[in-house]
Amino acid sequence: MNRILYATFVVALFASCARSYNVTGSSSVSALDGSKLYLKALKSGEVKNIDSCDVVHGEFHFAGLLDSVRMVNLFMDDESLLPVVLEEGDIRVKIGPMGPSVEGTPLNDSLYKFIDKHNQLISRMNELGHKQNQMILEGIDEETIAEQLNVEAAQIAQEEDDLVTKFIEENYDNVLGPGVFQMITGQYRFPILTPQIEYIMSKATNTFKNDPYVKEYYSAAQENEERMNGLKEPAGVAGTTALPTDTVVPQAPAPAPAPLTNIPQP
Repeated sequence: MNRILYATFVVALFASCARSYNVTGSSSVSALDGSKLYLKALKSGEVKNIDSCDVVHGEFHFAGLLDSVRMVNLFMDDESLLPVVLEEGDIRVKIGPMGPSVEGTPLNDSLYKFIDKHNQLISRMNELGHKQNQMILEGIDEETIAEQLNVEAAQIAQEEDDLVTKFIEENYDNVLGPGVFQMITGQYRFPILTPQIEYIMSKATNTFKNDPYVKEYYSAAQENEERMNGLKEPAGVAGTTALPTDTVVPQAPAPAPAPLTNIPQP
């Protein structure tokens, strides 16, 4: 009986470790056809290749064993294209001139709903430039234009700040929280503290705080803050490794939210 139970346990253990990911993709961007794509992720402070494949007639496919759910970035050579969550299920990636989409699994669906909302804010911010030109043509004086558009820009920036902060809070305990945190901090030349980052860390769970990237970034940012405030002797600027990515979310107040993905055009 004990041998049967042991055999059952071993089989169950093997099955639990044999999880896999499956990513199928299509592209209508001619610049990608015939190129090599990579899935890359941060591991032990270094950016490492997880998988690679070729784009053939606009189609590509990744598959492999999955030891844990993780957020990675899809690259063409050294150029970051978009974030993908590697998790169990059939992940579908579509890349076109209007932008990418990833769907088919819960975390990817959640991430790209967030990205869509963020991109809507980008569109609203970009429209302010067109609105400014129209107001100038209508003969409205520059001071009035600046006053009105600054108010609208500040409102959009605040909405962006709230959107990002809420999303991270709702995903403290899965890979999306640390992943988007990396996006918002990856824009800085070196780790710094902002009111948004301080707020996020003040509410964070232990799971989030102990994420390797979050922990390293926050520690380095605190050291840099102390040096800038004269509380520590200058010893160079502490830094942290971030996954190279065009997935950037600026902090408010910002002139405009930046796109979360950047697809090369023909």
